[in-house]
Amino acid sequence: MSLRKRDYSNKFYIIKGLTLAFCMSAFIYLDYFNIEYKLLNSILGIFSIFFLLSFKKQSLFYAGFFVGLSWFYWVSFSLVYYELAYLIPLLILLFGLAYGLIFYLIAVFNNIFLKALIIFLLSYFHPLGFNWFIPELIFVDSYFSSSKLSFGIILLTCLLAIKYKKTNPYIFFILYFSLNTSSNIKTQDINIKITMPEFEIKQNEKWLKTNRKELINKNIELINKAIKNKFGVIILPETTFPVLLNKNIKLMNELLEKSNKIDIIAGALYYENEQYYNVTFHFSKNSYTVAKKHILVPFGEEIPLPNFLTKIINNIFYKGAKDYAKANKPTNLNIKGINFRNAICYEASSDGIYKNLKGIKYMIATSNNAWFTPSIEPVLQKILLKYYSKKYNITIYHSINGSANYIIKP
Repeated sequence: MSLRKRDYSNKFYIIKGLTLAFCMSAFIYLDYFNIEYKLLNSILGIFSIFFLLSFKKQSLFYAGFFVGLSWFYWVSFSLVYYELAYLIPLLILLFGLAYGLIFYLIAVFNNIFLKALIIFLLSYFHPLGFNWFIPELIFVDSYFSSSKLSFGIILLTCLLAIKYKKTNPYIFFILYFSLNTSSNIKTQDINIKITMPEFEIKQNEKWLKTNRKELINKNIELINKAIKNKFGVIILPETTFPVLLNKNIKLMNELLEKSNKIDIIAGALYYENEQYYNVTFHFSKNSYTVAKKHILVPFGEEIPLPNFLTKIINNIFYKGAKDYAKANKPTNLNIKGINFRNAICYEASSDGIYKNLKGIKYMIATSNNAWFTPSIEPVLQKILLKYYSKKYNITIYHSINGSANYIIKP
C-alpha cells in the first residue's frame, strides 16, 4: 500500500469515527443548548447503533476516542481543586484512549453477532468503577424506550438490516416493540410541600474558612424563609454545610430546634471512629438521622485499587489524605411518614443505590456540581437520572449546588 493510500485510509477511518461519535453525543449537547427534538434523537440513536455494528475496528477506535472526549472531558476539571491542573490534558487524553480501546474491542473478532452481544453488555462494564457510559442513554429523550429489552430489539433490528438487507425491508417494523410507552405510567404526587433552593457556590470558595460563617448563615436564612412560607420540607445540596456537622454542637442544636417547624434535609461531612463520611442529615422534630454515602466516587472519594497502590496515589496526589469511609448499604429516610431512598451525587447514577427498594417510590438526591461547571456534566447527570427513574419507577428530587434543581418522574 502506498503512503498516499494509507493516509487516505486513516482519514476515512477518522471521518467515520467522528460521524459515529457525533451521532452518539448529539443528544447530550442538544439538551445542553435546550434543543428538544425526540425525532432527531431517535434517528441519531438508530444511526449510532447501525454504525456501531457496521464500522470496522479502525473506525470504532476513533469513534470511541471522540466519544470519550465529548462525554467525559469535564471529569478533569476537578483536578484544579487538588492543585493538579497540569494533569488535565493527560486525563482527557486517557479518557479518549480508554474508550477508543473499548470501542476497538467491540469489533476485534469481526463478527457482527459478537459485536451486537458486546454492545448489549457494555452498560454492565464499569472500568475502575466509573459507570457513566451507558449506550442506552442515547434513547432516554427519544421515541424509543431506554430499557435493556428495547435496546436489544433495536440492536437486533439493525443487525438484521445489515446482515439481510437484500431480503426484507420490513424488518424495521420490529422497532415498533421498542417504542417508549412510559407516558402511560401514572405517578402519584406526594402531599408534602417541599422546597429546594437554588445554589451557586463556587468550588474554590466553598471550603475557605473565611467563607464558612457566611455559607452557614445563608443556609439558616433559607431554612427560616421556608418556615415562614410554611413549607413542610427543605432540601439543601450535598455538603451544603462545609463543616464536620456532628462536631459543631452549636449548629446542630440550632438545626434541631428549627426541625420542630420544618424537616431539614442537608448535606455535610460527618466524623466517627476516626473516619470521615459524606452524609445527608435529616432533622425532624428535634431529632436527626444520618444517611452515610454508600457508593463513593472513584478517584474522587476513594481509590478503587489495592491498598498499597491507594496509599501511593494518596501520598503523591492528595497530600496523604485518606479515602472517605462508606456505609454498607443504602439508607432510607422517613419524611412525614413517607420513605425516601437517599442518594448523594454519584450514587444516584449507580444501580447499587436502587437495590432493595421494597416499594419505595421516591428518592432524595443531593449533588455538588460546582466541581465540574461550566460543562455538560449536569446535563449528562440529569439524563442518567432520567434513565434510572424510568428503570426503577422512582421519582427523584434533586437538590444541587452549581446547576438547576429539578424533579424527575418515571
